[in-house]
Amino acid sequence: MPTRPAGRPRPTRAERPARARRSPFRVLPRPRTAPGAPAVGVVPPTPVDGVSLRLLVTLALLSSIGPLAIDAYLPTFPDLAADLSTSAARVQLTLTTFMLGMAAGQLVLGPLSDRLGRRRLLLAGTLVTFLAGVVCTLTPSIGVLVVARLVQGVAGAAGMVIGRAVVADLATGRAAARAFSTLGVIGGVAPVVAPLLGGLIAGHGGWRGIFAVTAVAALAMAVAAWFVVPETLPAERRHTGGAREVARTARAVLSRRGYVGYAGTLVLVFGTVFSYVSASPFVLQNVVGLSTGTFSLVFACNALGIAAGGAVSTRALRRFDPSQVLTTGVLLQLGCAAGLFTTVLAFDAWTPAVLVLLWFTVFSVGLVFGNATALAIDQVRFAAGTGSALQGALQFTVGALVSPLVGLAGEHSAVPMVTTMLTCTGLATALLFLVARPARRAQAQV
Repeated sequence: MPTRPAGRPRPTRAERPARARRSPFRVLPRPRTAPGAPAVGVVPPTPVDGVSLRLLVTLALLSSIGPLAIDAYLPTFPDLAADLSTSAARVQLTLTTFMLGMAAGQLVLGPLSDRLGRRRLLLAGTLVTFLAGVVCTLTPSIGVLVVARLVQGVAGAAGMVIGRAVVADLATGRAAARAFSTLGVIGGVAPVVAPLLGGLIAGHGGWRGIFAVTAVAALAMAVAAWFVVPETLPAERRHTGGAREVARTARAVLSRRGYVGYAGTLVLVFGTVFSYVSASPFVLQNVVGLSTGTFSLVFACNALGIAAGGAVSTRALRRFDPSQVLTTGVLLQLGCAAGLFTTVLAFDAWTPAVLVLLWFTVFSVGLVFGNATALAIDQVRFAAGTGSALQGALQFTVGALVSPLVGLAGEHSAVPMVTTMLTCTGLATALLFLVARPARRAQAQV
């Protein structure tokens, strides 16, 4: 053991180097600036080779509040309309305003977190989500419910957009892809499981009970975020400008070809999933002929398919590059969508083929979400919040667009669903290979 040289006084407490605060993240050295990054006021964050499981689970649950609030109350639409003495169209408006709020909230909160930091906005957004949920539970009229849902959507966007930005602040490369895969699993399962969960809650507490459970979940997540989520964007890395600086940053993000390619791929894959979620109750029951109980079982099995895809992605990243896993997932989804299209048109929606192809379509999402998100955000690490915001807003915009498309031919045809799914995944494949061009980027890094 080394000893202090004779005659040298022992350093005082003030002179000793401060101990680093214990953190669940192990930091690796990295240059402070990225080649070619535009000067937008934020220095690229330092990468880590791992993110704590506790933090990942908290962020994943925060990001699932939005999808849960979208789909959980769908089975109660008729009861809601009757209780509030309103029309089905006005009840549908509560869903539309929530989705618009989620899109707008991400566009506002993502860039704002690049300026003000992550933690405060995340906590504030989650608390407002809780308060809006209380108003939804106690609402006396459909008008109040529509406004409360809009506020809930804007505030609920914080968990999704800022959660992705936190991971981007802390991890790069395969570590980021593994982290985003975990977030993607829960984010992908939530819209599939939510209607089943909503049906169970509605049987005991009705539609008000569903909103009450959502509000309690938001409050629990706010408490968890207070204790678990650190501030990951120090003051020296934040933007200092106003709206003009935000617009300039957004232009810089959208000028990155790689970001547009990877984010666009993810958004269109999300459109494929939303097509399935929106149309499957009618297609699987009215066209394929499943009973209500069998449909619920199939829905749950497909939810496990997303989780299985995420788990396979996490293990595959130990040996393969994120772009390779992403490419595999997109091509698998393209093949399944083409198979579904052929089965519906040529084989009268043969039940075994439809069920197997749908499962693998959903399974492929687990291979895509985490890797596409990591690769997209890695292209714009100088403004992770803005990049996350644009990606999330586009996801919900595409979801809102495909929802009416899958029902164009009525409740007894699967053609609109499979056509929309094939179109979305075909465009996703084109964006991946023609715009993102992962093979060329891999060669350039060698």
